[in-house]
Amino acid sequence: MYFKLITLFLVAMMVLAFFGKLRFPGQKRIAQMKCPKCGRYRIGKGPCPCEKKG
Repeated sequence: MYFKLITLFLVAMMVLAFFGKLRFPGQKRIAQMKCPKCGRYRIGKGPCPCEKKG
């Protein structure tokens, strides 16, 4: 009984790990939307607020 339970648990963990490694569409575009200096997301086409000084 315990062997079945442990086996099912390990299979479930493998399935979750498999889906965790998949790349979802649009991840690259989302990564490009972050500011390289502060890491905040930029909204719109303008510069990041950390670049607007003064």
